[in-house]
Amino acid sequence: MIGLCLGLAGVVWAQLPISTFTLAWNHTIEKIRWEEDYRVTELGLLLGEARVRGTGAGMDIPQGAQLKNGSWHYHRQLPPLQPLKLGRTPEAGDFELCFDDSCHLMSKWVGAPNARDAAIELWTCTSN
Repeated sequence: MIGLCLGLAGVVWAQLPISTFTLAWNHTIEKIRWEEDYRVTELGLLLGEARVRGTGAGMDIPQGAQLKNGSWHYHRQLPPLQPLKLGRTPEAGDFELCFDDSCHLMSKWVGAPNARDAAIELWTCTSN
């Protein structure tokens, strides 16, 4: 069974047996929530719908986005991401992984963001 691996440079720090998830975070300056829905596939992580609750510094609403329930909803056409690389520092706060109707800080599985490991990667892997 495929699942989601979290780590860096191919070293697995945590493994989750999930097939879909939402990656969520707050913009470091504007404090506006962003959400991206992903599907875990054998080819990599496929981005589905994305949402943002507003605009601000470096936060333009993509062309074709639609405002629904206070968020701009849009789709971007990207190839499967393998890995998905994320910056993760104490100053920026933590990402959330949402699945099975609940959200959890990424630190639940990989520890709090720190200056030494200022990045993390997510990729499709085989779960045990």
